[in-house]
Amino acid sequence: MSRVSFNGKHITVAGLGVSGVSAARALAGLGARVTVVDGGDSAALRERAVPLEAAGITVRLGDAGSLPEGTDLVVTSPGWKPDSPLFAAAAAAGVDVVGDVEIAWQLRDETSAPWLAVTGTNGKTTTVQMLASILEAAGLRTAAIGNIGTPIIDVVLGEQQYDVLAVELSSYQLHWAPSLRAHSAAVLNLAPDHLDWHGSMEAYAADKGRIYEGNRVACVYNVEDPATEHLVMEADVEEGCRAIGFTLGAPGPSMVGVVDGLLVDRAFVPDRHKNAQELAEVSDIKPAAPHNIANALAAAALARAFGVEPAAVRAGLRAFRPDAHRIAHVADVDGVAYVDDSKATNTHAAQASLAAYGSIVWIAGGLAKGATFDELVAASAKRLRGAVLIGADRALIREALARHAPDVPVVDLDRTDTGAMAAAVREAARLAGPGDTVLLAPACASMDMFTNYNKRGEAFAEAVRDLAAGPGAQE
Repeated sequence: MSRVSFNGKHITVAGLGVSGVSAARALAGLGARVTVVDGGDSAALRERAVPLEAAGITVRLGDAGSLPEGTDLVVTSPGWKPDSPLFAAAAAAGVDVVGDVEIAWQLRDETSAPWLAVTGTNGKTTTVQMLASILEAAGLRTAAIGNIGTPIIDVVLGEQQYDVLAVELSSYQLHWAPSLRAHSAAVLNLAPDHLDWHGSMEAYAADKGRIYEGNRVACVYNVEDPATEHLVMEADVEEGCRAIGFTLGAPGPSMVGVVDGLLVDRAFVPDRHKNAQELAEVSDIKPAAPHNIANALAAAALARAFGVEPAAVRAGLRAFRPDAHRIAHVADVDGVAYVDDSKATNTHAAQASLAAYGSIVWIAGGLAKGATFDELVAASAKRLRGAVLIGADRALIREALARHAPDVPVVDLDRTDTGAMAAAVREAARLAGPGDTVLLAPACASMDMFTNYNKRGEAFAEAVRDLAAGPGAQE
């Protein structure tokens, strides 16, 4: 296998974001004539264009609807919708549209590391980071890349040599990566998300399922989410590739799961119909919330598919710590635990977070992005001691609570100023009692009140620390 040549080709890159800049630089360095187009024309974009133009790259701002003359290939940033006018123009001209992941895949050669790939509605980043931690514990040169951290093209073309890569892929990226063929891959879960981009749940699932195409060793699926197994059954894989399930219950043959507080493997062991191999203890996972245990099982299955020994699985899981704002314990105040899961930006993630605790005062709300909340509230009603609602679309959650949890006291905070989160924490503290958990799991995006979910989580943590500093507080 040798790298595809882009020398002399006229390539249009759609989008002046991180992945677009990375693709433009890389392709220009490989001899392509590159034009970057972006519909925006802000001072920040103009500043970002300066070094690209200095490198001989043409940048066209404020016009992203027409195809530059002579374009041989369009490389899009992940967020651009398939029905964008630029892509319609490309289709009319017979020009292919691909993403930066596709370019990275085409740039691999015989020395390139194989990919262990992960997608899913929720849990992708945590699972990929767990997987990288396990691979490192096995003494392998690896990196967690893709829809996380360093642009994937930069890694493929970089000087650092790797044994294997842990690759997070979004549905957007998979949509534009038709030739990707991973060593092994996992779909963690499927729930409605980004439907405005994909057009339907069926199209969203189909793009997620692309991750299994051409897998060589293992297609890892979620036993509790039959839609993920269906994607495996539909995939065209290499001869001998196996379907490997992960479950929070006792695993059957060709599965990994949980037995008596242990993570066990009945997939990559001799005589899997009779034998099982201990991989780790549930207590090795921090935090040991059900959805995080599921993430660990998926990571372990991919690592085992690559030949990693059980001791390295245990060591990697023990060493791993999740990023901030992912079901992170902030403090205990007057017998109440305060937990920051600001990263729970959709209903599926929020439901997993709520399932981890028995008695909850829930802080929720923000931008719903078209989501509905009846199923979430109905599934979680018995756990709710109270709810504090914030953000632009809080009425949608309030109405779902009225329908499915009418006895739960609700505080509706009609404010978006910088003190809103502190007020939400104070109201939650008023509703909570010893043994309860005040949980920020918004089920919504943050941009109505905060720059991103990180800032929202930081505001929550700061408010909790201020509460803990008051009379009677105990860290």
